[in-house]
Formats: sequence, structure tokens, C-alpha cells
Amino acid sequence: MRHTLNRVSTEAAPEPTVGPPLELPSELLRLRASIDNIDAALIHLLAERFKATQAVGVLKAQRHMPPADPKREEQQVARLRALAQESGLDPVFAEKFLAFVIAEVIHHHEKIAGAAQG
Repeated sequence: MRHTLNRVSTEAAPEPTVGPPLELPSELLRLRASIDNIDAALIHLLAERFKATQAVGVLKAQRHMPPADPKREEQQVARLRALAQESGLDPVFAEKFLAFVIAEVIHHHEKIAGAAQG
């Protein structure tokens, strides 16, 4: 059984080939290096985003504001769907990704608010 990012595949792993290892094309190596750099940038950007949202959570807790802001979330979804469309990214994917991030932010805000109360 192989694991691939939250999915479990029941397919058997491909049989290893006998003989000398294949040399990967330089274009493939270049593209993979670019993808690795982009993935690293995404992680760093998400870390910075969560630092900012943690600060927002503290401010909301101090002012007894609710952790979620549905109006703001709706505006963000519309803005990022449009941005995704302009960028050639599937807007449905962008909305699902943002929904995941927002859910995590709200969870953090709820924990911050709970800690502030008790």
C-alpha cells in the first residue's frame, strides 16, 4: 500500500527495473527544482500569514469579538476566486484551499479566545 498526500493507494508499487538507473532528463530536473522552490516559498508564506492571523486572534479576543467574520470571509472568497481566474488557476480549487486556511484560522482564534477567558 502506497501513501500519497492524504490518499492511500491500494495499487502495488511498480516493479523496480533491472539494469542501470535511468538518467532523468535535465528539463525534468530543472522543473522539479523549480517546483521545490515554489513549495518552500508557499510554506514560508503560509507561516507568515498564520503569524498575522494569530495576532488578529489576540486582538479579537482582547476586544471580545467572535473568532469568525463571515462577511470578511465572503469578501475574501470572492476576491481570491477572481484573482485565481485572472491567474489561470481553477477558482473552485482556490476557494477550497482558502476554505481550508480559513477553517484553521478560526480554530486558532477559538483557542486564543478560550485561553483569554480561562
